[in-house]
Amino acid sequence: MELDKKLIVDVARLAEEGETLEGEVDIVDLDEEFVKPFGGVRYRLFARMYGSELLVRGSLEQDFDLVCSRCGRDFDTTVKVPDFTMSVEVPEKEQFADLTNDARECIILNLPTYPVCDESCPGIVQEAARPTDDRWAALDGLKVE
Repeated sequence: MELDKKLIVDVARLAEEGETLEGEVDIVDLDEEFVKPFGGVRYRLFARMYGSELLVRGSLEQDFDLVCSRCGRDFDTTVKVPDFTMSVEVPEKEQFADLTNDARECIILNLPTYPVCDESCPGIVQEAARPTDDRWAALDGLKVE
């Protein structure tokens, strides 16, 4: 199934009391080695017109494959934005309002700065103490005056 590439609200067909909009759109396209989105942004929004202003409130979710900043392993996580809110001025002759950039930006800003696969992740296991080098042992008894 091909996902839409834009999150568009048809304000001309929006019910006067507002409507709940649900779906999935493919709007997060990052060219990043350590952050790979998969699937689309799932949204559940309530949209309502107040005069010429469109008020949208709801939630957004996006699944990602991230690299742990402690151990370097890949792990999957879901970025959730439970309180997405935006207001858009819609000119009188406009039929559509495009929420794509705002929703995309909101998901990206909610990505963890330092992703961790698990809070108890110990990170990269450090090597044991280095083996001693016996070639230098002869100098230990040297007395310099």
